[in-house]
Amino acid sequence: MFRKLEPSTREVSILVSGQRVEVPANANLACALLAAGVQLTRVSPVSGAPRLPYCMMGVCFDCLATIDGIPNRQTCLESVREGMIVEIQDGKAQYMHEASLGDYE
Repeated sequence: MFRKLEPSTREVSILVSGQRVEVPANANLACALLAAGVQLTRVSPVSGAPRLPYCMMGVCFDCLATIDGIPNRQTCLESVREGMIVEIQDGKAQYMHEASLGDYE
């Protein structure tokens, strides 16, 4: 479905939902995920519908994923880095400091 316009000279290894994937170094992360055949980047918190990158310019938020432990990151605005860890985001993500606020209320 997707093809590279010009061959990449170097590939790096990233972890996508626990699976190692080889992608072009410094590529747009959303593009790299689509080219690698990733079927979804998040699950909608309202309907549970699977989502994939749509606008590719940071407007629609359909490409949200957890990147290196930080939720709600837009994959279309990230560049691939060696060792990057990408997790499918299931519904609304909660930041660690939000989760710990319950102890103080």
